[in-house]
Amino acid sequence: MKRLKLLTLSTFALITLAMSGCSTHTPLYNYGEYSENYYSLKKEATQETALEYQKSLEYCIENAKESRSGRVPPGIYANLGYLYLKAGQNKKAIENFTKEKTIYPEATFFMDKMINKVEALEQEDDK
Repeated sequence: MKRLKLLTLSTFALITLAMSGCSTHTPLYNYGEYSENYYSLKKEATQETALEYQKSLEYCIENAKESRSGRVPPGIYANLGYLYLKAGQNKKAIENFTKEKTIYPEATFFMDKMINKVEALEQEDDK
């Protein structure tokens, strides 16, 4: 009787272990082609590589629900905001910096600095 229980428990444990190895792994965040496009941008900074990089950031935002966390990966809104800042689209930059610090409060200090920088640039342009 004791042997039967032990055999049953060990069989159950073995089956559970085998089945867990077969499960598909959903990533915590969905980065899509982010890494490849970032590398291309740093390797050769052209308008085309910058556009591909921007598209990969937007893809991460659009497909965030497919990840295990269901959130946009850390830094995506900040990077997109920086691209908008470089393109002179200050309002979009501030919107993205604000979204980044809303989702990831630990980024608040840096995002506030970036927002202040954008606002200072706008004040200089108004003069």
